[in-house]
Amino acid sequence: MNKSEELLRSILAEVLRGQAAGGSRPFAKQKDPSGVIAVRTATVECEPFQQDGVRVRDLLTLEEAPRIGAGVMELDAGTKFPWELTYDEYDLVLEGTLEIEIDGRTISGGPGDILYIPKGSKIAFCSQTATRYAYFVFPASWNS
Repeated sequence: MNKSEELLRSILAEVLRGQAAGGSRPFAKQKDPSGVIAVRTATVECEPFQQDGVRVRDLLTLEEAPRIGAGVMELDAGTKFPWELTYDEYDLVLEGTLEIEIDGRTISGGPGDILYIPKGSKIAFCSQTATRYAYFVFPASWNS
């Protein structure tokens, strides 16, 4: 079996086993014995989260990545989602424009941009267009 076939089999095995973190729909995730994990974000389907127009999907379990968490979030056009961070967060915009409202100001980023939000911030995630972004949080156990 060549390397490409091994990679494909590994990804398919993850999808078929449904070992995706935090949701009912599997997505493609390859785990190397070294601990390196590759997630195919294009295969990630987000699920409803706390209010209409907001969907989210954690990508890794605490067993897989006990220190840094990651996921994908989607906002429908016109969504405003208030949130208080109990962790540090980086957001990498994949599609659309992500706006962060804080203290009466708005900071925005488009595809490829990274936004950092420090622990303790009281913000609103907003979007005038459909937006999809990857988030990275420290510590990984942000909701415990």
